[in-house]
Amino acid sequence: MPHPEDVRRAAESLRLLADPTRIKILWALLQGETSVACLAELVGAAPTAVSQHLAKLRLAGLVEGRREGTFVYYSVEGRHVRALLNEALGHATADAR
Repeated sequence: MPHPEDVRRAAESLRLLADPTRIKILWALLQGETSVACLAELVGAAPTAVSQHLAKLRLAGLVEGRREGTFVYYSVEGRHVRALLNEALGHATADAR
């Protein structure tokens, strides 16, 4: 069995991904680093909502921010995020058929 702390962290990460807006944010960030305003436009959500989602994703270690002046640019942290999203979306697509 995996270590209990590893199981807890994995469950927390999956729980955080159980939101369509967060999946869209991560997918957009897989294309490259971008700002909250750009993400808000891409995912069709208010910038304040996107900021709240990003804060949770950052706490989970899924995204990281880089400050440049008054702007913060976000990117995906780690290659595992791409694999995780591809698996989840591939599974969802297969179930729809």
